[in-house]
Amino acid sequence: MHLSSTLPAALLWDMDGTLVDTEAYWMAAEYALVESFGGQWNHEHAMAVVGRALTGTAAYVIEHGQVPLSVDEVVDRLLVLVGRQLREHVPWRPGALELLTAARDAGVPSALVTMSYRSLTDLLLEAAPKGLFTVVVAGDDVTHGKPDPEPYLLAAERLSVAPGDCIAVEDSVFGAQSATAAGVPTIIVPNVKPVAPMAGSVQLPTLAGLGLADLVGATAPLLDGTASIGE
Repeated sequence: MHLSSTLPAALLWDMDGTLVDTEAYWMAAEYALVESFGGQWNHEHAMAVVGRALTGTAAYVIEHGQVPLSVDEVVDRLLVLVGRQLREHVPWRPGALELLTAARDAGVPSALVTMSYRSLTDLLLEAAPKGLFTVVVAGDDVTHGKPDPEPYLLAAERLSVAPGDCIAVEDSVFGAQSATAAGVPTIIVPNVKPVAPMAGSVQLPTLAGLGLADLVGATAPLLDGTASIGE
Protein backbone atom coordinates (compact mmCIF):
# COMPACT_ATOMS: atom_id res chain seq x y z
CA MET A 1 0.00 0.00 0.00
CA HIS A 2 1.27 3.45 -0.90
CA LEU A 3 -1.08 5.78 0.89
CA SER A 4 -0.22 9.42 1.20
CA SER A 5 0.62 10.58 4.70
CA THR A 6 -2.90 11.90 5.19
CA LEU A 7 -5.44 10.41 2.79
CA PRO A 8 -6.24 7.09 1.07
CA ALA A 9 -6.97 6.96 -2.66
CA ALA A 10 -10.50 5.82 -1.83
CA LEU A 11 -12.67 4.33 0.88
CA LEU A 12 -14.46 1.08 0.04
CA TRP A 13 -17.48 0.50 2.25
CA ASP A 14 -19.53 -2.56 3.01
CA MET A 15 -23.20 -1.73 3.50
CA ASP A 16 -25.15 -4.12 5.75
CA GLY A 17 -23.78 -4.11 9.28
CA THR A 18 -21.06 -1.58 8.46
CA LEU A 19 -22.73 1.57 7.16
CA VAL A 20 -26.27 0.64 8.14
CA ASP A 21 -27.41 -1.64 10.93
CA THR A 22 -29.64 -3.77 8.71
CA GLU A 23 -28.57 -7.25 9.79
CA ALA A 24 -31.68 -7.40 11.98
CA TYR A 25 -33.75 -6.64 8.86
CA TRP A 26 -32.18 -9.57 7.01
CA MET A 27 -32.67 -11.91 9.94
CA ALA A 28 -36.33 -10.94 10.29
CA ALA A 29 -36.81 -11.53 6.56
CA GLU A 30 -35.20 -14.96 6.78
CA TYR A 31 -37.41 -15.97 9.71
CA ALA A 32 -40.55 -14.72 7.96
CA LEU A 33 -39.73 -16.49 4.70
CA VAL A 34 -38.84 -19.84 6.26
CA GLU A 35 -41.79 -19.83 8.63
CA SER A 36 -44.18 -18.97 5.78
CA PHE A 37 -43.38 -22.41 4.35
CA GLY A 38 -43.66 -24.17 7.69
CA GLY A 39 -39.92 -24.48 8.22
CA GLN A 40 -37.82 -23.60 11.25
CA TRP A 41 -35.06 -21.01 11.45
CA ASN A 42 -32.82 -20.12 14.37
CA HIS A 43 -30.11 -17.72 15.49
CA GLU A 44 -27.32 -20.09 14.48
CA HIS A 45 -28.62 -20.24 10.92
CA ALA A 46 -29.02 -16.46 10.81
CA MET A 47 -25.44 -15.97 11.98
CA ALA A 48 -24.13 -18.44 9.40
CA VAL A 49 -25.15 -16.24 6.47
CA VAL A 50 -24.04 -12.81 7.77
CA GLY A 51 -21.97 -11.12 5.08
CA ARG A 52 -22.48 -13.89 2.55
CA ALA A 53 -23.45 -13.31 -1.09
CA LEU A 54 -27.23 -13.34 -1.48
CA THR A 55 -27.17 -16.40 -3.71
CA GLY A 56 -25.21 -18.23 -1.02
CA THR A 57 -27.66 -17.06 1.62
CA ALA A 58 -30.57 -18.25 -0.52
CA ALA A 59 -29.01 -21.67 -1.03
CA TYR A 60 -28.49 -21.97 2.73
CA VAL A 61 -32.10 -20.93 3.41
CA ILE A 62 -33.40 -23.52 0.93
CA GLU A 63 -31.31 -26.29 2.47
CA HIS A 64 -31.72 -25.54 6.16
CA GLY A 65 -35.16 -23.88 6.13
CA GLN A 66 -36.71 -26.42 3.76
CA VAL A 67 -38.01 -23.67 1.49
CA PRO A 68 -39.35 -25.08 -1.81
CA LEU A 69 -38.19 -22.20 -4.01
CA SER A 70 -35.33 -21.55 -6.40
CA VAL A 71 -32.31 -19.49 -5.37
CA ASP A 72 -33.52 -16.54 -7.45
CA GLU A 73 -36.99 -16.73 -5.92
CA VAL A 74 -35.58 -16.70 -2.39
CA VAL A 75 -33.32 -13.76 -3.21
CA ASP A 76 -36.24 -11.81 -4.66
CA ARG A 77 -38.44 -12.43 -1.62
CA LEU A 78 -35.72 -11.46 0.83
CA LEU A 79 -35.04 -8.25 -1.11
CA VAL A 80 -38.71 -7.31 -0.99
CA LEU A 81 -38.95 -7.92 2.76
CA VAL A 82 -35.76 -6.01 3.60
CA GLY A 83 -36.69 -3.22 1.18
CA ARG A 84 -39.95 -2.63 3.03
CA GLN A 85 -38.05 -2.09 6.25
CA LEU A 86 -35.44 0.17 4.65
CA ARG A 87 -38.17 2.39 3.23
CA GLU A 88 -39.46 2.91 6.75
CA HIS A 89 -36.10 3.60 8.37
CA VAL A 90 -32.40 3.65 7.39
CA PRO A 91 -30.46 2.76 10.59
CA TRP A 92 -27.04 4.36 10.07
CA ARG A 93 -24.21 2.91 12.14
CA PRO A 94 -22.45 5.29 14.58
CA GLY A 95 -19.87 7.45 12.83
CA ALA A 96 -20.70 6.21 9.33
CA LEU A 97 -22.38 9.30 7.91
CA GLU A 98 -19.77 11.55 9.49
CA LEU A 99 -16.89 9.66 7.86
CA LEU A 100 -18.63 9.49 4.50
CA THR A 101 -19.23 13.23 4.64
CA ALA A 102 -15.65 13.93 5.68
CA ALA A 103 -14.35 11.82 2.79
CA ARG A 104 -16.56 13.64 0.28
CA ASP A 105 -15.53 17.03 1.59
CA ALA A 106 -11.83 16.04 1.43
CA GLY A 107 -12.14 14.82 -2.15
CA VAL A 108 -11.64 11.16 -1.26
CA PRO A 109 -14.03 8.99 -3.30
CA SER A 110 -16.14 6.38 -1.54
CA ALA A 111 -17.39 3.18 -3.11
CA LEU A 112 -20.26 1.09 -1.80
CA VAL A 113 -19.22 -2.57 -2.07
CA THR A 114 -22.12 -4.72 -0.96
CA MET A 115 -23.79 -8.04 -1.58
CA SER A 116 -27.17 -6.32 -1.39
CA TYR A 117 -28.72 -5.84 -4.83
CA ARG A 118 -29.39 -2.57 -6.63
CA SER A 119 -32.98 -2.47 -5.44
CA LEU A 120 -31.65 -1.94 -1.91
CA THR A 121 -28.59 0.18 -2.66
CA ASP A 122 -30.89 2.58 -4.51
CA LEU A 123 -32.93 2.99 -1.33
CA LEU A 124 -29.80 3.81 0.64
CA LEU A 125 -28.64 6.32 -1.97
CA GLU A 126 -32.05 8.00 -1.89
CA ALA A 127 -31.84 8.38 1.89
CA ALA A 128 -28.20 9.50 2.03
CA PRO A 129 -26.93 13.03 1.48
CA LYS A 130 -26.01 13.64 -2.14
CA GLY A 131 -22.58 12.91 -3.49
CA LEU A 132 -21.36 10.50 -0.82
CA PHE A 133 -20.67 7.61 -3.20
CA THR A 134 -18.69 7.79 -6.43
CA VAL A 135 -19.14 4.10 -7.29
CA VAL A 136 -21.56 1.35 -6.29
CA VAL A 137 -20.73 -2.34 -6.67
CA ALA A 138 -23.82 -4.37 -5.75
CA GLY A 139 -24.34 -8.09 -5.46
CA ASP A 140 -26.00 -8.26 -8.87
CA ASP A 141 -22.97 -6.58 -10.48
CA VAL A 142 -20.58 -9.47 -9.84
CA THR A 143 -20.26 -13.10 -10.83
CA HIS A 144 -18.55 -14.14 -7.61
CA GLY A 145 -19.71 -12.47 -4.42
CA LYS A 146 -17.99 -12.12 -1.07
CA PRO A 147 -15.76 -13.79 0.17
CA ASP A 148 -14.36 -13.76 -3.38
CA PRO A 149 -12.19 -10.68 -4.07
CA GLU A 150 -14.15 -9.76 -7.23
CA PRO A 151 -16.39 -7.08 -5.61
CA TYR A 152 -13.45 -5.10 -4.22
CA LEU A 153 -11.32 -5.53 -7.32
CA LEU A 154 -14.23 -4.24 -9.43
CA ALA A 155 -14.71 -1.23 -7.15
CA ALA A 156 -11.02 -0.28 -7.42
CA GLU A 157 -11.14 -0.75 -11.19
CA ARG A 158 -14.19 1.49 -11.53
CA LEU A 159 -12.45 4.15 -9.42
CA SER A 160 -9.21 3.77 -11.42
CA VAL A 161 -7.18 3.27 -8.24
CA ALA A 162 -4.94 0.47 -6.96
CA PRO A 163 -6.63 -1.74 -4.35
CA GLY A 164 -3.62 -1.38 -2.05
CA ASP A 165 -4.00 2.40 -2.02
CA CYS A 166 -7.53 2.18 -0.61
CA ILE A 167 -9.03 1.36 2.76
CA ALA A 168 -11.95 -1.05 3.10
CA VAL A 169 -14.35 -0.98 6.03
CA GLU A 170 -16.17 -4.23 6.84
CA ASP A 171 -18.01 -5.92 9.69
CA SER A 172 -18.11 -9.62 8.73
CA VAL A 173 -15.80 -12.54 8.08
CA PHE A 174 -16.94 -13.00 4.48
CA GLY A 175 -16.63 -9.30 3.72
CA ALA A 176 -13.19 -8.97 5.29
CA GLN A 177 -12.00 -12.07 3.43
CA SER A 178 -13.15 -10.47 0.17
CA ALA A 179 -11.39 -7.17 0.84
CA THR A 180 -8.12 -8.62 2.11
CA ALA A 181 -8.00 -11.14 -0.75
CA ALA A 182 -8.23 -8.16 -3.11
CA GLY A 183 -5.21 -6.63 -1.41
CA VAL A 184 -7.12 -3.80 0.27
CA PRO A 185 -5.99 -2.78 3.78
CA THR A 186 -9.10 -3.50 5.80
CA ILE A 187 -10.66 -2.14 8.95
CA ILE A 188 -13.10 -4.54 10.59
CA VAL A 189 -15.74 -3.12 12.92
CA PRO A 190 -17.56 -6.24 14.16
CA ASN A 191 -21.29 -5.88 14.55
CA VAL A 192 -23.61 -8.84 15.19
CA LYS A 193 -20.84 -11.44 15.48
CA PRO A 194 -17.13 -11.41 16.35
CA VAL A 195 -14.50 -11.73 13.63
CA ALA A 196 -11.30 -13.64 14.29
CA PRO A 197 -7.99 -11.85 13.63
CA MET A 198 -7.20 -11.88 9.92
CA ALA A 199 -4.03 -11.03 8.00
CA GLY A 200 -4.31 -7.74 6.13
CA SER A 201 -6.79 -6.26 8.57
CA VAL A 202 -7.10 -4.41 11.85
CA GLN A 203 -10.11 -4.20 14.13
CA LEU A 204 -11.77 -1.19 15.71
CA PRO A 205 -14.67 -1.23 18.17
CA THR A 206 -16.56 1.62 16.48
CA LEU A 207 -16.34 4.33 13.83
CA ALA A 208 -17.89 6.89 16.13
CA GLY A 209 -15.69 9.92 16.70
CA LEU A 210 -13.13 8.94 14.04
CA GLY A 211 -11.79 11.04 11.20
CA LEU A 212 -10.02 10.15 7.98
CA ALA A 213 -6.63 10.47 9.64
CA ASP A 214 -7.71 7.89 12.21
CA LEU A 215 -8.50 5.38 9.44
CA VAL A 216 -5.10 5.96 7.86
CA GLY A 217 -3.42 5.62 11.23
CA ALA A 218 -5.28 2.42 12.01
CA THR A 219 -4.16 0.74 8.77
CA ALA A 220 -0.61 2.14 8.71
CA PRO A 221 0.86 -0.79 10.71
CA LEU A 222 -0.22 -3.12 7.91
CA LEU A 223 2.52 -1.53 5.79
CA ASP A 224 5.36 -2.82 7.91
CA GLY A 225 3.74 -5.92 9.39
CA THR A 226 3.57 -4.57 12.93
CA ALA A 227 -0.23 -4.52 13.16
CA SER A 228 -1.84 -6.20 16.10
CA ILE A 229 -4.61 -7.55 13.93
CA GLY A 230 -6.85 -8.64 16.74
CA GLU A 231 -7.14 -5.17 18.21
